[in-house]
Amino acid sequence: MIRTEEISFSVGTFQLQRLSIEIAKGEYLILLGPPGSGKTVFLECICGLKRLESGRIYIDDRDVTGLEPRLRGIGYVPQDYALFPHLTVEQNITFGLRVRGRTEEKIAETADMLGIRQLMSRSISGLSGGEKQRVALARALVLQPKILLLDEPVCALDEVTRQEVCAQLLAIQRKLGLTTIHVSHNLEEAFSVADRAAILHQGVLQQIGPMDELVSKPNSEFVARFMRCEKRKSKSKM
Repeated sequence: MIRTEEISFSVGTFQLQRLSIEIAKGEYLILLGPPGSGKTVFLECICGLKRLESGRIYIDDRDVTGLEPRLRGIGYVPQDYALFPHLTVEQNITFGLRVRGRTEEKIAETADMLGIRQLMSRSISGLSGGEKQRVALARALVLQPKILLLDEPVCALDEVTRQEVCAQLLAIQRKLGLTTIHVSHNLEEAFSVADRAAILHQGVLQQIGPMDELVSKPNSEFVARFMRCEKRKSKSKM
């Protein structure tokens, strides 16, 4: 469903370096790596918010490298959710539809799926972190995307809410068959949703595979150290 061929992008001293990756249709891929490794930049390249310096991006075997974000069939949830505080929940959810001139189909169905139907008339400022996350996700899903990109979608949530939202994300992804890339720093989170995980470091893809394989068969000293460190962090939060 997603294929990148040696994509490169530079900002300041950072460079995403000739990154090639293939993600299957309906796959849930977790993107791991230390801060500054290029995870968010990679998502922004996929959805068209960053213009590549070189390389190609294919979605469903279609070259989308030069397409505008709205033409790529992607739903994107940024880390800060990017909700509009002056709009209601319903107005936030329908914003992307209105911009694209589309009818407001599947709004009630999407709200019910995420358990936020009762919040539709509420303002954003009065919502909890978990509720804001669900509103941002609903705004992405009503566009009926083929691909869902999630930039640390649960990092601001407490542990109980994090587990609940991760379970909900996986259930929705499986129900809709969405190809999903999910940026995370938490191994427990990654194990709970990932079909495979990819590890980035300094803009370079280090290893990709099932989570168990990354733990038991790291292909480099960096991957081994990173997985051990993140595993200790996850245990300390339990």
